[in-house]
Amino acid sequence: MAPLLKENRAVASVEAIRAHFPALARMHRGHPVAYFDGPGGTQTPHQVADAMVEYLFHHNANTHWAYPSSAETDAILQRAREAMADFLNAAPEEIVFGANATTLAFHFARAIGRELRSGDEIVVTELDHHANVGPWQALAVERGIVLRMIRMDAATGQLDWRDFESKVSDRTKVVAIGAASNALGTINDIVRAAELAHSVGALVLVDAVHYAPHHLVDVQTLGCDLLMCSAYKFYGPHVGVMYGRREVLERLPFPKLEPAPDAAPERAETGTLNHEGIAGVAATVDFLASLAKGGENRRERLEAAFAVLDEHGTALVRRLWNGLAECKRVTLYGPNTDVPRTSTVAFTVAGIPSREVARRLSEQGLFLSHGDFYAATVVERLGLQPEGLVRAGCACYTTEEEVDRLVAVVQRLTP
Repeated sequence: MAPLLKENRAVASVEAIRAHFPALARMHRGHPVAYFDGPGGTQTPHQVADAMVEYLFHHNANTHWAYPSSAETDAILQRAREAMADFLNAAPEEIVFGANATTLAFHFARAIGRELRSGDEIVVTELDHHANVGPWQALAVERGIVLRMIRMDAATGQLDWRDFESKVSDRTKVVAIGAASNALGTINDIVRAAELAHSVGALVLVDAVHYAPHHLVDVQTLGCDLLMCSAYKFYGPHVGVMYGRREVLERLPFPKLEPAPDAAPERAETGTLNHEGIAGVAATVDFLASLAKGGENRRERLEAAFAVLDEHGTALVRRLWNGLAECKRVTLYGPNTDVPRTSTVAFTVAGIPSREVARRLSEQGLFLSHGDFYAATVVERLGLQPEGLVRAGCACYTTEEEVDRLVAVVQRLTP
């Protein structure tokens, strides 16, 4: 099992990382389970569950009242905002929590829609998860907004930037774009997209749900106005997070109850939040930061950890891609490993429906997802409806041996 250690900037070995995840001890039909389903949700370390239990047993209360457990809850939520601010290179008052990224996307789209008029335009892409498409489609129906969709090159799994440039105009009010494709692993040039959008005065909302587990987000470098991610995709609980540039959070007319707070970020949050989950979010960020040695602050430790985890993921995805490419009846989709991508690989096996491929792999203790993963337009453009794709994702706990085992089992599949 190859270690992640590399000179002095390394994180713990894969073995040490795996020891934090109880799920990795699971057996299925006599086989140790290898979790390749990370793009749909990663496994969770002890520290995260412990933080959630600690909150529920010892601090459980609602917010902003004058007794100790309420004040403790306020402090725990603030610490979580600070942790996610470090994770995204933002400010704590720019961190909004919600049920999940999809719910937050609908909520923010509704607020933005209140400022739009019939004929205004919103740009989305064919490559995106529909959480970053559906909310804007709803506005098109409800408010007469014009939706412009950027084409995906089906051969490469990448966006058509000429098409992108042609569809952004002075009528564009929002550009909604994914940082990475959850179906194909494609990484998009968000800096370029943000510069293009801002040149016409449009807001940029980035879906970083699939990107954030693989590459450390820096909202300052990306230049986005809004960015969403989900903690359960990077080893945390089921909580959604939205970064909002402070002036945007303070301006948008969010639907809210009259007595609710009117200051950012709480003005963008509705009702009582999942406090125990948010406590788990802070623990998740701290877990990731704890993997690195050195660093003067949490952001620096995160940078060091992700630098090495990125190298680990790149090596694994290259091994997985090359191994599957040698399987005679396998077709791979999306960008190859010569360009930046996430460690997620999509494929089909000739003569076997994707669901059946996933079922057979599961019998060997290999847990993969199948279908369209809510990136329905991608699957449609690839001509793979209704069966969709098989998707294998590598995580921080994935080993070379697990990758080789997956390739070997796929190679043996027969119609």
